[in-house]
Amino acid sequence: MADTYVLVHGAWHTGAEMEPVARHLRERGHSVHCPTLAGNRAGDDRATMGLSEAAQSLVDYLVQNDLHGVRLMGHSYGGMVISKAADVVPARIARLVYWNAFVPLNGECLNDMVPPHYKALFDGIAAANGNAVMLPYPIWREAFINDADAALAQSAFDSLNLQPYRTFTEPVQLQSELATKPIGKSYLLCTEDTAMPHSLPWHPRLSERLGLYRLVACPGSHELCFTNPELLARKIEEAGRD
Repeated sequence: MADTYVLVHGAWHTGAEMEPVARHLRERGHSVHCPTLAGNRAGDDRATMGLSEAAQSLVDYLVQNDLHGVRLMGHSYGGMVISKAADVVPARIARLVYWNAFVPLNGECLNDMVPPHYKALFDGIAAANGNAVMLPYPIWREAFINDADAALAQSAFDSLNLQPYRTFTEPVQLQSELATKPIGKSYLLCTEDTAMPHSLPWHPRLSERLGLYRLVACPGSHELCFTNPELLARKIEEAGRD
């Protein structure tokens, strides 16, 4: 059955990084959209833009493209954004899919869910860089894309763009907690992902906040969109189907 997927990228990314995954989903008969969120577009003000602007840009995209019955997938930071979109336009969404993504409670920001050493690192980078953050390459290589060879890790890193730090520090405002929302929910877990230390895991620490949800797991790092987009597409389909 053909479905409509909207793939929401994570921090430092744009919709372009989702396109290889989208191509495999389209080959399987689905309609797929890969928007770039406000804050990650060329020319966006990284010093001032935050989670509110990013979430509103996704809502605007769904409305302007008249999308309904959407399987809305958020990767990592994208989980913050799809959570807010589900609060604003729930009637347009058939299922939320969190791919190794943050699942906030009302009033939480992304930094509330990361280890203290990440917050301290980002605070320092943002203070020296106009309130924008970028991952240091060694962290990217070992914790985010540990299933890539050196050449792919470097080329993927070179495609990243500065992230507005307010997207990490601005709390999300939800009318109701995600666990109470009558929308289908799935959590897609890449098991070799160490972007979050396994002592503070993506699953079940964050996934269980969804209430009733479907768990789909597969091998791979935090950046499976680069290292195995075909596998990721199959797993997104498995997570998104009725």
